[in-house]
Amino acid sequence: MAKSPALAAASVTLQGKSSSLSANLRELINNTQFSDVSFVVGKERQMIHAHRCVLACRCKVFHSMFTHQLQGVQSPQELQIPFVLADMNPEVFLAVLEFIYTNSVTLTNQIALEVLTSAVEYGLDNLRKLCVDYIGQSLTVEMACEALQAAVTYGQTDLRQRCLTFIERHTPEIVKTQSFRELSDLGIVSILQSDRLSLDEGPLIQAVREWARVNSVVLDVPVSEVAQDAVRELRLFLLSPEELTALERENTKDELIPEIQIAQSWKFHALKKAIDSPHLFRRRKGTLPRDHHRYLDPPPK
Repeated sequence: MAKSPALAAASVTLQGKSSSLSANLRELINNTQFSDVSFVVGKERQMIHAHRCVLACRCKVFHSMFTHQLQGVQSPQELQIPFVLADMNPEVFLAVLEFIYTNSVTLTNQIALEVLTSAVEYGLDNLRKLCVDYIGQSLTVEMACEALQAAVTYGQTDLRQRCLTFIERHTPEIVKTQSFRELSDLGIVSILQSDRLSLDEGPLIQAVREWARVNSVVLDVPVSEVAQDAVRELRLFLLSPEELTALERENTKDELIPEIQIAQSWKFHALKKAIDSPHLFRRRKGTLPRDHHRYLDPPPK
């Protein structure tokens, strides 16, 4: 007997409301019911409960962690020993779990950067993208350099560019923040390479000097050593002869800038001709005009 068209039809997958699934899974976050794994998190040693199957299927890092644990256990009781995450903020870990269980995350400015760090470490790329988008849209003067540092450290190109664009618009305020002084050398170099900083070179050099002095104390190394990469990006050629003279006097106190670099600037004033490193002769967006600038390229628009 031939099958009817209805019976012969191919199977179809029908999609129910994803919101109800997400809501149900959300109830499992840090829920002791049916939990089979726990974590002791942060200095507070907060106990947080989870479910191995959920974590393992959503995160390769957890999958590897649990697989390694199962291979080494001698008794079922050993599986009850909690994992210790001493350096992690409990609020951050709960945000990571929220994403793992529900594919969504609740972020604030206070935890967003730490959640981004955890997303990278746990290989949660969709969570990383959500963090980058949130941070990029909620940048403030106080947190811009901290966000830039995270972007540089973890190779987040999109976030790095968003931070630089924000810093370029707010340079005078940015260089006064504590987070600017706490930048790594790679972080500050990425700022100094920009043509669009809205700050004149004199105040910018002074901000770099203050950054170097702070890091010299923290790292217990000379200012000149701390700043050796950063000072290569300072555009001394933009300074007037009077400013160069004042810079030389200030430089005797900490030797921030190598003498040869200052000598090259004097050579430019004598020859009125740009020499090596053409990018160091470019005016930034915030560069104030000086008489000798007529020998340089036009400033950026």
